[in-house]
Amino acid sequence: MPEISISIGGKSFDVACQAGEEHFLQAAAAMLDKEAQSLVTQTGRIPEAQMLLMAGLMLADRTASVEDRLREAEDKLSRRDALISELQDRPMPEPERVEVAVVPQQIKDTMAELTARAEALAGEIEEKAG
Repeated sequence: MPEISISIGGKSFDVACQAGEEHFLQAAAAMLDKEAQSLVTQTGRIPEAQMLLMAGLMLADRTASVEDRLREAEDKLSRRDALISELQDRPMPEPERVEVAVVPQQIKDTMAELTARAEALAGEIEEKAG
C-alpha cells in the first residue's frame, strides 16, 4: 500500500492509499489545503484539529451546494424527458388540406393558345358556311 506525503495548511501528513489512487488522494488533499490556507490567512495560527475540521466543513458545504444544483438539473432533465415522451406518444394530427387558388402561368399561356386556335377555327367555319 503506497504512502504519500501531503501538505494541508502548511502541515505535512503521511497518508497511505490504495495502489493507483495516489492522484485522487493528492487532488483531495489539494482541495482541503486550499480551504485550510484560506483559514490560516484569515485567522492566523489555528490548532491543527480545528483547521482540519473547519476546512472539511467548508468543503462539505461546497459539496452540498453542488449536489443541490445537480439534483435540480436532474429534476429539470427528468421533466424534459417526460414532456418529450408525452409528445412522442401523442398521435400525429390529421394533415390539413390546403387549396391554393393560383393557376400556374404555363397553364394560362396554354389555355390562351387553345382559345386563339379555337377562335381561328370558328372563324374559318363561319366563312365557309356563309
